Amino acid sequence: MLRFNQMIPMAFLAKVLPFIFFTVSCDLQQETPPPPSVPEVAAVTVQFQKVMLTTELPGRTSAYRSAEIRPQVSGLLQKRRFTEGSDVKAGQVLYRIDPAPFRASVDNAAGNLSAMRKTADQARAALKASIADVARAQATLELAQANRQRYEASYKEKVVSTIQRDQYVTEAKTAEAALRAAEAQVESRRESVAAAEATNEQAQAALKTARINLGYTDITAPISGRIGRSNVTEGAILTAYQAAAMATIQQLDPIYVDVPQSTTELLRLKKRVKDGHLDQDGADQQTVKIILEDDTLYPQEGILQFSEVTVNPSTGSVILRVVVPNPDGVLLPGMFVRAVVKEGVKQQAMLIPQQGVSRDHKGNPTALIVDAENKVESRILTLDRAIGDKWLVSSGLTPGDRVIVEGMLMLQPGTTVKVIPFDEETSEPGSASESDSQPGGA
Repeated sequence: MLRFNQMIPMAFLAKVLPFIFFTVSCDLQQETPPPPSVPEVAAVTVQFQKVMLTTELPGRTSAYRSAEIRPQVSGLLQKRRFTEGSDVKAGQVLYRIDPAPFRASVDNAAGNLSAMRKTADQARAALKASIADVARAQATLELAQANRQRYEASYKEKVVSTIQRDQYVTEAKTAEAALRAAEAQVESRRESVAAAEATNEQAQAALKTARINLGYTDITAPISGRIGRSNVTEGAILTAYQAAAMATIQQLDPIYVDVPQSTTELLRLKKRVKDGHLDQDGADQQTVKIILEDDTLYPQEGILQFSEVTVNPSTGSVILRVVVPNPDGVLLPGMFVRAVVKEGVKQQAMLIPQQGVSRDHKGNPTALIVDAENKVESRILTLDRAIGDKWLVSSGLTPGDRVIVEGMLMLQPGTTVKVIPFDEETSEPGSASESDSQPGGA
């Protein structure tokens, strides 16, 4: 086998290699690097828009009306007439107390009333007789006085004797005394009639009370709603107005949602309304959305009924009461829910997608802006709150600014970029980092 220096003479290589090196160097000089490409970014143009601002607050449901069933008379429970957990109507009989002793009381009161009425009738008849006696005594007195006057005149003329005159004078005085006695008898009879009528009224009241107590042996529902479990059974001894309730009825349609709101937030909201930053004159300002415990939206909207005027000293909050329709009974008393309360309408709001906001090394929210020369500029923002997948910007941006939301990777301020419109429908949701879920300032 031949060696390398035997195959190619060294003199030939000395002539050929310089030519090869020259040719390769010429080819390398002809290959110039391509110009750098302009980064392409997606941006949104900031514009003022009208936004309804809301606050999500925790709340608890409570029955619209609640009635605890208690007996109004004492007695033996004879029967229960409802199914536990069912819906009952106002006036429906729930329990029955043994009515026998109450019927006897009614009969006794009715007998006493009948006797008192007879006594009153007798007293009125005696009064009429006494009034007639007074009339008779008045007639007798008038006759006696006339006779006295005649005999007084005859006595002065010495026609009659002194004995005769004295006799008629005495008769006149006797008739006058009889009239006074008859009048006193009439007054006594009047008092007797008044006493009899008072007794009659007492007997009527006693009969009415006995009938009311008899009616109370049927314990009825004071309101319509859903009744819970019964705390007593047949044969139980009940006491009028006892402390322990026999059962409880709760009206569930509509239902209340009581929502606490801090006084700090309430004062902030009032200040923003006063300064003109919020408009609360919307027609649907009082409507409230309800979010259930499983994060599903309740299909019915509630109405904000009122705001409590007293602050809870232990929590520093006031209660907002919301009335929510509950036709299907989905909401039950005591459930925890979240209420989305409308604060008002912000007429000039600036919203940007959350993926367009990042944080600097100090934690300040920042955004990259494309200026008029298509160069990147960094801005420090002040964020108010998150609204859906967007941030509500309080300061740091002006209408017309183009905020980069896609293609921010490795971008530096001053870089020239090519801007394309941002398509929110094709962008992937949830691209904002978890640390951006809270605003960077108020």
